[in-house]
Amino acid sequence: MLALTLNRVDSPEPVSRWPAPSTRRSRVSHPQPVTVGVIGLGAMGLGTALAMREAGLSVIGCDVSAAARETFVTAGGRCVDSPRELGEHCDVVVVVVVNADQVEAVLFGEAGLTAAPGRTGLVIQCATVAPSYAESLGARLDAAGLFLLDAPISGGAAKSRQGRLSVMASGSAEAFERAAPVLDAMAETVHRLGDAAGMGSRVKLVNQLLAGVHIAAAAEAMALGIRMGIDPEALYGVITRSAGNSWMFENRVPHILEGDYTPLSAVDIFVKDLNLVHQTGRELTFPTPLAASALQQFTAASGAGYGREDDAAVIKVYQRLAGLALPGAANDAEAPS
Repeated sequence: MLALTLNRVDSPEPVSRWPAPSTRRSRVSHPQPVTVGVIGLGAMGLGTALAMREAGLSVIGCDVSAAARETFVTAGGRCVDSPRELGEHCDVVVVVVVNADQVEAVLFGEAGLTAAPGRTGLVIQCATVAPSYAESLGARLDAAGLFLLDAPISGGAAKSRQGRLSVMASGSAEAFERAAPVLDAMAETVHRLGDAAGMGSRVKLVNQLLAGVHIAAAAEAMALGIRMGIDPEALYGVITRSAGNSWMFENRVPHILEGDYTPLSAVDIFVKDLNLVHQTGRELTFPTPLAASALQQFTAASGAGYGREDDAAVIKVYQRLAGLALPGAANDAEAPS
């Protein structure tokens, strides 16, 4: 009875229900009505819940924040106070929270989903967690009588609101079948990556390694260019038309140019995710030196007080170390107290 709260991944097992990323899919009609619970009404979870409502699903929200619950209710949604209560009403529960600790609390805590009497159904777990945790979660939920779809998401708040996320999913055939109307409402692309929990989280971890390294590299490149006296707007124009460009450079550098570090994805998200890369590398006795270097930059930015700012604020490490004059509002900003 459950489901939860970033970039394209090619799937070896494409699902015919969802077309290629460049094509907006049509809605699919599903014969059985489904009530969906969404745990976590932050930027991604709220957008996903609203998109599912607009697709015709009955959606109930749950969040520890009264303000988040009120936002969903004001938009026409319904909320309950605990995951346990959600489990009493929902066929599918989508978990869209920040980390494994929060997943653990909402599923297995005193008022968690598994505490709901007579609960059955499906959990769609969308948080970025260690693959080893995702694997163990599948076994634990199975013992509790619940299916799990390991389904990290990518695309950001805007695409979540549009129901156009990319989902990196793995789970049993029955889990995919139960999830079909929910995935159709929240995702533009579903990558079917395997028949057991863990593979979706493995692919998401690779994505986060690349995303974090690309953001850190973009920040370092811009910082070096500014230090050499290159006009940052001109530098951005050249790089986005040259071989050194990346999706993250093109997407994040405008935040630097505008001096706007309003968080769309925060520095601390990459502290968490790159630590997961590091942890997984240790488990596999596998070196990840580029990810480790990027992790140190994000950790330095967080330690300087920028953890809740947009992840492009990793460039402020160079502002502090080298007295760099950054564009826009950032020139006037010292580390938060």
